[in-house]
Amino acid sequence: MAAGTPVWSSRFAFIMASVGFAVGLGNIWRFPYVTGENGGGAFVLVYLLFVLAIGVPCVMAELMVGRRGQSSPSQSMAKVAEESGLSRFWGGVGGLGVFTAYTISITYAVVVGWVLWYLIQAVMTGFAGYDAAAATSSFNSLLADGSTMLVMTILGNLIVGSIIYAGVTGGIERAVTFMMPLLFALLIGLGIYNMFAGGFGETVRWLFTPDFSKIDGSVLLAALGQAFFSIGVGMGGMMAYGSYLPANFSITRGAMVIVLADTLVALLAGFVVFPMVFNYGLDMGGGAGLIFQTLPVAFAQMPGGHIFAVLFFVMLSVAGVTSMVGLLEAVTSWTDQRTTLGREMSAVVVVGSVTFCSIASVFSYNVWQDYTLFGMNFNAASEGLYDKITLPLGGLLIALFVGWFMKREFAFSELATSEQTFGVWQLLLKFVVVPAIAIILITGLI
Repeated sequence: MAAGTPVWSSRFAFIMASVGFAVGLGNIWRFPYVTGENGGGAFVLVYLLFVLAIGVPCVMAELMVGRRGQSSPSQSMAKVAEESGLSRFWGGVGGLGVFTAYTISITYAVVVGWVLWYLIQAVMTGFAGYDAAAATSSFNSLLADGSTMLVMTILGNLIVGSIIYAGVTGGIERAVTFMMPLLFALLIGLGIYNMFAGGFGETVRWLFTPDFSKIDGSVLLAALGQAFFSIGVGMGGMMAYGSYLPANFSITRGAMVIVLADTLVALLAGFVVFPMVFNYGLDMGGGAGLIFQTLPVAFAQMPGGHIFAVLFFVMLSVAGVTSMVGLLEAVTSWTDQRTTLGREMSAVVVVGSVTFCSIASVFSYNVWQDYTLFGMNFNAASEGLYDKITLPLGGLLIALFVGWFMKREFAFSELATSEQTFGVWQLLLKFVVVPAIAIILITGLI
């Protein structure tokens, strides 16, 4: 372990931090509505296959490079490339991940702010009296209110910043070892509630009875994209967390646990969201507004809806905050090692600058929405940049580097697994992951 490099105090702390980073609004917010838009069970089946074939090898690759490099993502990539007899310019791939994490954080912070605002509304009103018109009006009013969104974005960033400022063991570990068990407990508890509240049987059939006639090119691409984006690769976070791993930790087992937990959360989110959709006759393909415009209507109608609403948005807040921590930890570690600011001041500068840049994201929903570049406002341009270009490009280059260019003995030494397991992992990385991510990149660009 390099001098001065922090180390996770326990396997549990690392797993909770990594799962917290991987498990975000993409699992609890995006997965249910993407499933709803793509036919239910058929989409879920394809998604699960992609998660195993792509998610596990990708996470293993990033953790491995991080632990071997013992540094920020860019420095780790450069060090591993150099010892493999390659150019240190490969470090730019890690730098691309840091840039992607920073860019995502700017718009993601605003969505976390929405979640916190809805949590406050849930506590104050429980959405009593909401109907479809009121729910839509409430969400639209929030988007139009730049000052409220800015305050909530700042609040979210203060929470995230305070965790990162306190360091790996004093901040991130302490937060995630409390917050992630809480998230799982809330998911399970809300799912159990739905077993008795109605709509649970329909949800089981919807999620696990695939209609193969619905599997077409668009469903395959949606499942592939969801599997890749939901696990948090290509953003530098897994590599940064991997750099704090002790040498005796099994990366293979760790990656399996992280990806399976991430997938479990997505499925549990389906058991929380879809029973309400079935039970109250809501729109199954409600799109991105499913959480913010559709579910408050269900909370207003159900017995105990006030408590259910609070617990749901507490859970969503935890997912948003822990993902933001993972994103900005990658940027903070890079800033700490590339400047003389030190750990604490790096955290202040990184979170402060993200907050400042988020002003553009906030105002793009209202007063600046008509200001466009190439027909896109700030949010559309930012999301297009990382969603279509930097995220899949970074993931593709990492998979290419580890699968095709990194010296085999170094990879085998880090994974410390059997020849058979290592062979399967390398085959998947070379011949499944690389083509799959290339497809995501090409279709996104087209």
